[in-house]
Amino acid sequence: MEETNKQFEEVLQMCRSLFSKKLHDYGAAWRIMRPSSITDQIFIKANRIRSIETKGEALIAEGIKSELIAIVNYGIIGLIQLELGYAEVSDCTEEEALTYYDKYAHEALDLMKKKNHDYDEAWRAMRTSSYTDLILMKIYRTKQIEAIAGQTLVSEGIDANYMDMINYAVFGLIKHEFGA
Repeated sequence: MEETNKQFEEVLQMCRSLFSKKLHDYGAAWRIMRPSSITDQIFIKANRIRSIETKGEALIAEGIKSELIAIVNYGIIGLIQLELGYAEVSDCTEEEALTYYDKYAHEALDLMKKKNHDYDEAWRAMRTSSYTDLILMKIYRTKQIEAIAGQTLVSEGIDANYMDMINYAVFGLIKHEFGA
């Protein structure tokens, strides 16, 4: 499990690096997005991955890896937006945004460690296409929770679903970067 922890951290650092570069270029423009729009953005990314997996080719140069990174980063943005609420303007400095990013990346790592202990690294035996399907399922669950304004009876909330999407995307990136 130590290897998984190290690989998970490396992949999160790769995602953070891209997030930081985009933050430099665009600022925190994502602060205007409502959580439902973030969920839809993650849906677009996961649906494209499934399309590429099904068709066996991509006509746009960016492949599955870039979409998985986007799911991680939008998942973290979603968690930030759930905490702060959306804004009418970009109201977050680069430093503040990266502090929030690190907070939620650390929480995702902690969650993975707990689940990985309990599930005994079962994710390593899964097919990467299953991560895609699980992410899509979590998106549909999130959309349902959004449709009922978060008033669940027994289910975890939107934040838990974003966390799971992040972790499945990181697992896909680990397999992409390091193999099985």
